[in-house]
Amino acid sequence: MAEDSCVIYPIGQVEKREGQTRLRVFSKYAPGLLGLGGFSHVHVFWWFGENDTPRKRETLQVHPRGDKENPLTGVFATRAPVRPNLIATTLCRIRGIDGEVIRIDAIEAFDGTPILDLKPYIPAADRPQGDVRVPQWVAGRCGRM
Repeated sequence: MAEDSCVIYPIGQVEKREGQTRLRVFSKYAPGLLGLGGFSHVHVFWWFGENDTPRKRETLQVHPRGDKENPLTGVFATRAPVRPNLIATTLCRIRGIDGEVIRIDAIEAFDGTPILDLKPYIPAADRPQGDVRVPQWVAGRCGRM
């Protein structure tokens, strides 16, 4: 597959209005929501386009959380907003689904942000097997894992 042959089609967009956060799925993708209401949480994959510049896409190492006390770390080992592809993911609590609209608590995305995909949170599938380890810069800032 050629390096530039990937095509991504947004399935909806984030709406933040009047103190509420919603995921509006485009009509043609709405049938894909069948059954999602049975889940408490959904992984939302979205495009972090507000952060898009050629320089930021070329940044491959950062000090996590912008803290120079943290070690220089590759972006694939961080949650840094600078990366080659601006795909973000947020685990969101589902408050309700009304037709093409999923009501959620919150998401870091801006109003109008393209939604790339949705996947239900399934504890058995989303929980790692075996021991979990994280670098000290994560454990020290986030408490016990």
